[in-house]
Amino acid sequence: MIWNRNKECMSRDEMSALQGKRLHKVVSYVYHNVPFYRDKMQQLGMIPDDIQTIEDITKLPFTTKKDLRDNYPFGLQAAPQSEIVRIHASSGTTGNATIVGYTRKDIAIWSECMSRCLTSYGVTRDDIFSVSYGYGLFTGGLGAHYGVENMGATVVPASTGNTEKHAKLIRDLGITGIACTPSYALYLAETIDRMGIKKEDLKLRVGAFGAEPWTENMRKEIEDRLGLKGYNLYGLSEVMGPCVSYECKCQNGSHICEDHFYPEIINPVTLEPLPKGQSGELVFTTLTKEGMPVLRYRTRDLCSLMEGECECGRTSVRMSSIKGRSDDMLIIRGINVFPSQVESVVLSMEEFAPRYMLIVDRVNNLDTLTVQVEIRQEYFEKALDTIGEIDALEKKLAHRLQNVLSISAKVQLKEPNTIERSQGKSARVIDKRVIK
Repeated sequence: MIWNRNKECMSRDEMSALQGKRLHKVVSYVYHNVPFYRDKMQQLGMIPDDIQTIEDITKLPFTTKKDLRDNYPFGLQAAPQSEIVRIHASSGTTGNATIVGYTRKDIAIWSECMSRCLTSYGVTRDDIFSVSYGYGLFTGGLGAHYGVENMGATVVPASTGNTEKHAKLIRDLGITGIACTPSYALYLAETIDRMGIKKEDLKLRVGAFGAEPWTENMRKEIEDRLGLKGYNLYGLSEVMGPCVSYECKCQNGSHICEDHFYPEIINPVTLEPLPKGQSGELVFTTLTKEGMPVLRYRTRDLCSLMEGECECGRTSVRMSSIKGRSDDMLIIRGINVFPSQVESVVLSMEEFAPRYMLIVDRVNNLDTLTVQVEIRQEYFEKALDTIGEIDALEKKLAHRLQNVLSISAKVQLKEPNTIERSQGKSARVIDKRVIK
């Protein structure tokens, strides 16, 4: 099923022409309404009329998270306050929060794009959909909520917390779809098991999972435990929220709503554009946003782009799964390490639950990496009865991690249900290093 065939199945020439017109319009809009962008363009000796086609986008300056925080709270807002109908904000744990304002048109576009996502998963008006992202300043809850309502399905605004009540509602209401973080989906599965509810008692069939990285092994774990089909949902508040891209049933990359969000891949060091197919840092320009448009926003997410018509019939550019981030990548003894690499190893071994923690420290000026992993209940009981089994499992995991990471890591196996759970985005890394 395709929600908006006119836009999702456009020819490349038609799409490029539309993107060029919209880019020229948004550049002129921010030039006249956002002093930050006007100053940036003037420093480059540019005026809006220098941007005529989508290929001209490389002339424009980049925008970073730091720019948003430096212009806190409304410095990058383009629309007058009287036109802003909603404000969302990202976490401010490492500085000022990033404040994002939305006009009525922005909310309508957001709902439209989210409806495209849900339709690609096979959601219809007959579905009952639980939105279990956090509601409030985080964009996940309301972003998914408005999309479900826009397409005519029934929405259950469950949010997070009170998971036992949520599990009961999933069974009793016959809920067929759920939108949440992958880590919350696993937490929900654990709760359902603990309550004695069988997945055969549930009608779940579709899961829209995003807001944090997850692997194919984690997808399989969620699907097996909840009895549904899991799909990737990508978004970020600085660009819009959930709906920027979405998987279809082919699951060969995530289709980008590129009539609204233009993607580029750049070298994160040189900032030079990279050809389609090469991996690098993902950059987005909002082509239609009114409240707070962004030009060439550096997401820090590392992936690649794919062109060509998908078997589903959509022609939009697809992005690969996120391979890591250019900013929260760990550098340990000179080696680049991503938590997703550790997760892929952990979930490839049936002895371990999808619960792990990376602890990075510095001892005698040498970086150390400790990986804590929970053993599944059935294997834990067996290991207790077998002398040396715990040591053997630790060595087995340490060996596989070294093969993937190219550095050694100390492995600590933990009892089931002892690593702290999260009902939102999961925290996978504790970095204790103090550089003097």
